[in-house]
Amino acid sequence: MSVLDGVTVVALEQAVAAPFATRQLADLGARVIKIERPGRGDFARDYDQTVRGMSSHFVWLNRSKHSVELDLKTPAGRDAVLSLVETADVFVQNLAPGAAERLGLGPGALRERNPRLVYCSISGYGPSGPYADKKAYDLLVQCETGFVSLTGTPEAPAKAGVAVADIAAGMYAYSGILAALLRRANTGQGATLEVSMLEALGEWMGYPLYFSQYGGDPPPRSGTSHATIAPYGPVPCADGTVFIGVQNQREWSALCSALLLRRPGLVEEPRFATNSLRVRHRAELDDIIGSVTAELTTAQVTRLLDECGIANARLRTVDEFADHEQLRSRDRWREVGSPVGLLRTLLPPAVLDGEAPVLGPVPELGEHTAQVLSELPARPPGSADRMPGHGAEPDDQTRVGQR
Repeated sequence: MSVLDGVTVVALEQAVAAPFATRQLADLGARVIKIERPGRGDFARDYDQTVRGMSSHFVWLNRSKHSVELDLKTPAGRDAVLSLVETADVFVQNLAPGAAERLGLGPGALRERNPRLVYCSISGYGPSGPYADKKAYDLLVQCETGFVSLTGTPEAPAKAGVAVADIAAGMYAYSGILAALLRRANTGQGATLEVSMLEALGEWMGYPLYFSQYGGDPPPRSGTSHATIAPYGPVPCADGTVFIGVQNQREWSALCSALLLRRPGLVEEPRFATNSLRVRHRAELDDIIGSVTAELTTAQVTRLLDECGIANARLRTVDEFADHEQLRSRDRWREVGSPVGLLRTLLPPAVLDGEAPVLGPVPELGEHTAQVLSELPARPPGSADRMPGHGAEPDDQTRVGQR
């Protein structure tokens, strides 16, 4: 049995943050019932068509889930969700601000029906305050937290290359849900969780917050170097670039005297005596290091660095990462099914010993509608004038967060 075998998750989710949280619950064996708009589904289905016609985002975030089309503007659609929730363990939603409440699917209404329910809302800025109703996409939250002000070169800021605000919110939703399930096992009581992208990414901003508030100035943008550690970043080689990281005085001494620089006297130079001084004189230090490494190949430099215990790395492309010898040697690749055939996927980073993650197929839109609805209690004749999976597209099913 998987860790979350027997746990049912109902998800009104779009885009990245909520699907990332629920996919990880599915990896642990939870049954995730993903509610999607009739005919269109999760917006992330249309972000691109690069995976044999499917969206790379959707493939990444939605394996092992059951896709159910429901029109939440119809009584039958809402009744179907309410019926699902009555026996569910977890409900996750990242609809537009206030949308769940307008649909009668807020935490008060659902937990009244099911007191053991763990209800998790993911929003851009939280359910209260002046930004409660403000639209929130990943780039915009990166800007609001100051993340973009730290990323890039001294000349120009840059956003992160992946949706870090969405991913942060999804991770805290995932860990919060697991904590709530653990508490419920001890108390029998459900929980209400509110996770905002602003506060999730804000937690990741801890170091620059302390640095700025107590140091007087924010860390400067430093490209691929480190704002407060030196030497740390790229060094030129005869046939490319190697990245290094020196974290302490022992490593600095090893770098200078043991192998690479072969200049033991450099350790004692006042300009470089401490990390703070090395940061202050970074340009001079980088020139000295570069004058040595530029005459060596990347293979020679990495071998010398490994021998003296200095952390180093190659700058790889995404394709080179996909072919990484470390992943291959640790057998980290698997295959999952999809409407377009078998696709490669990485194992989840955290796998319990003796457990195998659930790696089910990526679902087609509405693939499990009939199956899931057939499991619901029979409704009285005439209780709804339309089938749950058909009808007008609900304006309230608007995503919070995206790439």
